[in-house]
Amino acid sequence: MENLTLDNSPISYYIDDTANTEWVVFLHAAFVDHRMFEKQFCYFSGKYNLLAVDILGHGNSINAHKGDNIEKMSYWIEQIFQKHNISAAHFIGVSLGSVFIQDFANKYENKVLSLACFGGYDINNFDIGRQKANSKEQMKMMLKALISIKWFAKTNKKISAYTNEAQDEFYNLNIEFKKKSFMYMSGLQKLVNKYPKKQRRYKLLVGCGEHDIPMEIEIVNEWAASENCDKVIFQGAGHCANMDTPNDFNICLENFLQKCHCEEL
Repeated sequence: MENLTLDNSPISYYIDDTANTEWVVFLHAAFVDHRMFEKQFCYFSGKYNLLAVDILGHGNSINAHKGDNIEKMSYWIEQIFQKHNISAAHFIGVSLGSVFIQDFANKYENKVLSLACFGGYDINNFDIGRQKANSKEQMKMMLKALISIKWFAKTNKKISAYTNEAQDEFYNLNIEFKKKSFMYMSGLQKLVNKYPKKQRRYKLLVGCGEHDIPMEIEIVNEWAASENCDKVIFQGAGHCANMDTPNDFNICLENFLQKCHCEEL
């Protein structure tokens, strides 16, 4: 994939536009970067045009200017769309990435063909109690990171992935995360419960791994029931199912995208 930088921004992104077809956008989990989708890029290259974005403070999106903040991610993605004449796309988000693809859909609904959210939650209808519990756990993890990124990454890999191979891959990406980038994460809560819940005009897929934390599995089940949308619980996978069980993940995602395409016709 070609590495590019969005003008007048700190955002790095990666494009594979070799397919004469629809676009698929990938947004990664916290503390890693676009490389967590390597197996998806290999699988979908030539089948779809691919766009992967490093979230502010992650990967190569670290050269921020005064006034840059994580709330601008949707705006920057829309600017990438304008630059490359992308009229609309399917969006794939894992964990933190699922927050930003939903925020994009809130602001630019006409540019969304579908959403697939894995290891996430409905940002327009997130229970306050769960939100507080989630923030508390994040603070504990951040304290570890402030002491040692390696210590943080060793703990985080077990929460984020289930298989040994995926844990090692996640760890190798996580240790590159910069401590100073934690300051951008503070703006995340400003995107939650900001917009009213409404009927979606695009298809939605929600999911997680069977070995994710119990609260996440509850959230996915409740979310799917409330919206009557597609749902998947990946066997043998944890929080980042695309890394734990890439083959199952790719096939599931491909089937979902094909289903969306058939309904568009």
